[in-house]
Amino acid sequence: MTDEPDESSHPDAGMFSAATGLIPIPTGVIRVPDSVRGASYETSHTHPGDKLSAARRFGYVLLLGALTALGPFTVDLYLPAFPMLQSEFDASEGAVQLTLTGTMVGFALGQLVVGPLSDVFGRRTPLLISTVLHLIASTCAIFAPNLAVLGAARVLMGMGAAGGAVVAMAMVRDLFGGRRLVVMLSRLALVTGVAPVIAPLIGSAILEVLPWRGIFVVLASYGALIIICAVTALPETRPKGDRATVEKVSIRHRYRVVFSDRVYVGVLIIGAMTFSGLFSYLSSSSFLFQQNYGLSTMQYGLVFAANSIGLIIGNQIAARLAARFGPQWVLAFSTGALLVSAIAIPVCAALIAGPWGVIVPLFVFMTSCGFTFPCAQVLALDRHPEAAGTAASVLGAANNGVAGLISPLVGVVAAWTGGITPASMASIMIACAIVGIVALWLVVRPKTLGQLSE
Repeated sequence: MTDEPDESSHPDAGMFSAATGLIPIPTGVIRVPDSVRGASYETSHTHPGDKLSAARRFGYVLLLGALTALGPFTVDLYLPAFPMLQSEFDASEGAVQLTLTGTMVGFALGQLVVGPLSDVFGRRTPLLISTVLHLIASTCAIFAPNLAVLGAARVLMGMGAAGGAVVAMAMVRDLFGGRRLVVMLSRLALVTGVAPVIAPLIGSAILEVLPWRGIFVVLASYGALIIICAVTALPETRPKGDRATVEKVSIRHRYRVVFSDRVYVGVLIIGAMTFSGLFSYLSSSSFLFQQNYGLSTMQYGLVFAANSIGLIIGNQIAARLAARFGPQWVLAFSTGALLVSAIAIPVCAALIAGPWGVIVPLFVFMTSCGFTFPCAQVLALDRHPEAAGTAASVLGAANNGVAGLISPLVGVVAAWTGGITPASMASIMIACAIVGIVALWLVVRPKTLGQLSE
């Protein structure tokens, strides 16, 4: 009979580290087998959402998806009206595109404010305040007398829409973790993916019967509906005992924690570059398809919707692949596909007459975006459960802020090359894809990451 060490007598007994697989004992450490190590980690990490029924989880997805959809609707609904705004205000293409830039910058700033506040005061209160701001700004946009006032209103609309985006993502992290987190984020992305698909169609339909100001009437009404739903049906997922306080954890400290995480910084860059490539397309697509190819507003909406379906397809396939192979390896595939499809846009446009030479590679690009977004989100949020609001806000702010600054470069390139063309649009998309690939392999380094927990 062999003597076994009395672990209870050691001061560090029981301090098992799931991260290292080591148990300290008086004479050293015992290495725990990977299978036991994984089982111990999964057993000790449960999440509130694991106890929810399938019906309740589905209800949360719908409600949180409606919150997040306010952002895409705020951005995409008025895209078919760009030529109308240019004509009515006698403005340049670049000036009109700046209203989109203002929206994205406001969206980024709003998330930086709402995210940390949601860690301190809970999720619902910052959401309600920001959505009220969106409602007021939408009303101002309805009566905007010039492009400058409209641009200012769009900045405030972006800030107001930020509440739904960051709070919804933080609430999902409050409820879920591990592989279920990536599944729930992909389902949330499915709901929110419907918004960019139908927004241009709705915007085009509105423009058939109303002037462009009618689009902002719809956005104001949607904001009011969000406020009603948040007040009546949205529970608080951040209990008071879990909330950060100035005394416990400062906002500066929480920012320092997320920015000191190499993987988080890497996926932050990947997400921002992917969003920038996507919004380079968004900011120029109405001019490209309606002016260069002569499509009507309704035809443009249909083309936009067809390409956006790829975003939904990519989101749903990514969830299964990430759970099996790891989100970092899905990113390895999707970032490469972003670069190849972006290069294919000007090549196919030169070989194929008409809009189809642009539409087909754009579909591949959008599908690749769908693969990228949920995997970047889960790698970022799964590592910071205690600061989910802050992590989500920085992620969203980087995505939208960087995209808002980079996407107008399409107009700059177009001014040098004689107008918005497939080549001028794709040039920015190619550059963004290259930066994303570099960030993945040099900063995130997929080989250093393991699989997600259950």
